[in-house]
Amino acid sequence: MSETSSETYYEHGTAAERWDRARLFFDAKEYLTAVRILRGLVAEVPEQTAARLLLARAYYHSAQLGRAETELRAVLERDPVEHYARLMLGRTLERQGRSAEAAPHLRLAAAMSGELPPGPDA
Repeated sequence: MSETSSETYYEHGTAAERWDRARLFFDAKEYLTAVRILRGLVAEVPEQTAARLLLARAYYHSAQLGRAETELRAVLERDPVEHYARLMLGRTLERQGRSAEAAPHLRLAAAMSGELPPGPDA
């Protein structure tokens, strides 16, 4: 069976319609359906940060942590100061038990948002 024959109605329409649909499914906690829609959008417009971030979030919430990490690293490769992607990457790495690798991302995200954690002398 070809990939296109397995598409469903919510994977059709303009990019804007699919974006709106993906957000609705994400908000309804239907993360796997959101992933199906967002993968197509990201493939069409890979430089679109919002779609890639939402895809990473959907992967994270559906416990596809390796895929979430891949998407977040792609966002950060294009935009190293994308605060939310940095924070999510740190959390994704933590959830995978990679705390040492997560720590610099979490510190950087905190610094970018102005929420520096107290130092050792606090």
